[in-house]
Amino acid sequence: MSSDLRRLLPSVEQVLQRPEVRALEARHGRPLVVSAVRGLVEEARAQAAAGDREAVEAVGDALPARLAERLERAQSPSLVRVINATGVVVHTNLGRAPLPPSAAAQVARVATGYSNLEFDVARGERGQREVHAESRLRDLLGSEAVVVVNNNAAAVLLAVNTFAEGREVVVSRSELVEIGGSFRIPDVLRKGGARLREVGTTNRTRIADYRAALGPGTGLILKVHPSNFRIVGFTEAPSREELVALAREAGVPMAEDLGSGLIAPVPGLDEVTVGESLRAGVDVVTFSGDKLLGGPQAGLVAGRAEPLVAMRTNALYRALRVDKMTLAALDAVLALHQAGRAESEVPTLRMLSLPASAIRARAEALAAALAKSCPSVEASVVDGASAVGGGAAPVTEIPTALLRLVHPARPAQEMAAALRAGDPPVVARVADDALVLDLRTVAPEEDDAVRAALVRECGGAG
Repeated sequence: MSSDLRRLLPSVEQVLQRPEVRALEARHGRPLVVSAVRGLVEEARAQAAAGDREAVEAVGDALPARLAERLERAQSPSLVRVINATGVVVHTNLGRAPLPPSAAAQVARVATGYSNLEFDVARGERGQREVHAESRLRDLLGSEAVVVVNNNAAAVLLAVNTFAEGREVVVSRSELVEIGGSFRIPDVLRKGGARLREVGTTNRTRIADYRAALGPGTGLILKVHPSNFRIVGFTEAPSREELVALAREAGVPMAEDLGSGLIAPVPGLDEVTVGESLRAGVDVVTFSGDKLLGGPQAGLVAGRAEPLVAMRTNALYRALRVDKMTLAALDAVLALHQAGRAESEVPTLRMLSLPASAIRARAEALAAALAKSCPSVEASVVDGASAVGGGAAPVTEIPTALLRLVHPARPAQEMAAALRAGDPPVVARVADDALVLDLRTVAPEEDDAVRAALVRECGGAG
């Protein structure tokens, strides 16, 4: 039976000779078309082997359309822009910080041509890539030196390897954190070639605990930002100044992983700035470029010149350094910080500073539009809270206004999935059996796209 059905199927070569398939070949290229045709024919043969006559008989007419669909899908980019309606500003799963348009434009200019990445235009000879972005960052922070690598984990790894390979790194037990993606401080220390020396307890660590742990094998004292959790209640920890003084006394460097990378205070955020750490005398401060700084993915290191020169001359640095596009984006974002325009032009900081009243006005306008297009859907605007995200300020709730939708026939989870399947995908939340959107993380120019997606999924006229 299955062999009889297989005789009904065209060969790969027969399919390739069809005029509509030859047209697809001219558009997509022969290698991709041949591969897709082979895949479709193999699927049809499997259906024949299963005795599915109806499916096999339909192959002839349906194959060109299925081929065209598969080719379009194969050539569509897998990394696409989405609309973030979750209210989580630094959303790790959605690419963290969106770049300012000026930074994106600068990346495009640099990426589509040659650049002076390692060329001194004035002297006409080889230059240093470190002058790009790094000089601006050094001036902005008032730091003796800076180093840029590809993310904050790389920055911590480089510091550990530079100062403590084969030696001990002293860390408070309360700071042996794990953040998203199973990034664990003990694992990073091992990969850096160092041994972990835990001190103190989960909730209380004293300067005496650090002092008792120091010895000939100590390579580094490391303080780590608690990231996405806080320990409250009966707690104790030494100040940075105490740790710096102890490090100086022992003759070992002190590093601090600040994680979020706040370089200027933001009202309502209880986060240590990079400047505070540097002013306390910390030798090496590491932080992210794509969190509260609002730039591209990067690991930024600031501090004293001597230890940072040692990090830069470590052979591992070359494996961790960033490319020209990261430097271009970082430099453009830092320029906005320097000019005092970050709060208004860097999307992350702009979203964090939006008052709830401004978000409520947009949410109410959207609810009113839905009331006209989808009268059966219950649309309301309620008080809520946005999140900073990215491991920063985990206990901080930013007042916001939420658009809450309840469909009489479609579950909220089903509507959320349908929104994610749209073009562009809209990522919302589900809470208490309702679809919930927080426009804090939706750019105003995206409001129309959100409205159209909601009308489509709610069964309105569009």
